[in-house]
Amino acid sequence: MNRIFLRFYLVLFAGIFQLFCSQTVSNELSDGTLKINNKETLKVKIFATQSSALLYEEAMRNIPNELVILNEDNIKAESAEHLAGIQNILATYQNNHFQFLDKNFKPVAANLDPKNISNFKYLLKSDRILKPTDDVELETTFKIWDPVKGIKLGPVMLHFYSLMFILAFGIGYFIMGRIYKIDGVDEKYLEPIFTWTLIGTILGARLGHVIFYQPELFKEDFLSVFLPISTKGGLHFTGFSGLASHGATIALIFTTLYYSYKIIKKNPFWVYDRIGIVVALGGAFVRMGNFFNSEIIGKPVDPSSPFAILFPQQSSEYGITVPRYPTQLFEAFGYFCLFVLLWILYRKTDKKYQQGWLFGLFFIVLWAVRFFVEFLKEPQGDEFIQFAGLNTGQVLSIPFMLAGFVIMAYSKNNRLPKEEIV
Repeated sequence: MNRIFLRFYLVLFAGIFQLFCSQTVSNELSDGTLKINNKETLKVKIFATQSSALLYEEAMRNIPNELVILNEDNIKAESAEHLAGIQNILATYQNNHFQFLDKNFKPVAANLDPKNISNFKYLLKSDRILKPTDDVELETTFKIWDPVKGIKLGPVMLHFYSLMFILAFGIGYFIMGRIYKIDGVDEKYLEPIFTWTLIGTILGARLGHVIFYQPELFKEDFLSVFLPISTKGGLHFTGFSGLASHGATIALIFTTLYYSYKIIKKNPFWVYDRIGIVVALGGAFVRMGNFFNSEIIGKPVDPSSPFAILFPQQSSEYGITVPRYPTQLFEAFGYFCLFVLLWILYRKTDKKYQQGWLFGLFFIVLWAVRFFVEFLKEPQGDEFIQFAGLNTGQVLSIPFMLAGFVIMAYSKNNRLPKEEIV
């Protein structure tokens, strides 16, 4: 009976959580204030989009005191034809008497050659003409997250998303080495687990995303499923994007099984217990990468909320650019806390000898974090699975949580043999 009530309260809590935390915004423009020379204020309506079509339409709306935030997708041309389109859009703003400003709100000549376009950051429509000597700051009740996309290393751009993956695997390798040292495992088994984890994560995450969120790619752009390219509208490099944690988890289960039986020759749950610690921390880094990419964003939130963040670089697929929940940070925080919890339990208790216990806990907590944060997220592509008001991510998380309980129960009779305890 107690279990029935527990399930009822969990469902009730989820409903209330969604009701109070998921808010809608009727206006696609956000409110802000330009503070000029610390004494003059100008109320503005803020607009941003990645879509060229929406950016062009906005120029025609003739909204007074409007501030348009430009991002790299608005001004960086990939071809001569693309440049002509950008110039046409900016010329429309010029003809509608918008002021062209740089990142410091200093006036920039409205010369539309490629080099000068790269200096544009804001477009302001106002009777108040800003001067080069004006000291201007944008004040809002919410935070604006508009970072550079990476670190320039000569001709190469190291994207922060890629950097987060490098940190996830690099630090994970170090921690796994520490774990093997504590458990008295030969270091020769460290390289193989790193290799198989890398393969399982990338391949599984990509296939999982395509299967659950973009199955049309198998027909429309098959090569993009496995390679960092797109053949739509011509061949061009895209980098790896569209990764699903559920797919990565399934693939890791199988690659770790192979590693356990064929390489290290240990009980798979012994390996799962330890790799779960590393994966929890890696998940936090990946979500930080999503934050830098302004992707996997939350639903609209009241601009006065302490959690409200505006993502000018968000994809137009998410809808209007208004303050939203930073769900990437919520998940990253949850996964980091899980890492700390698992590490403490591994180091300070004998649960590491109860094969499967740590892994079961990892499954329960990690997918519970994902399940509840999903209430605040915008849908990721087409929702392949929906059930009882739950989205694809939530429906896929439930079996993993249930599996966690089963694994923890199984672990009671699956203790590490005494001769293997260090």
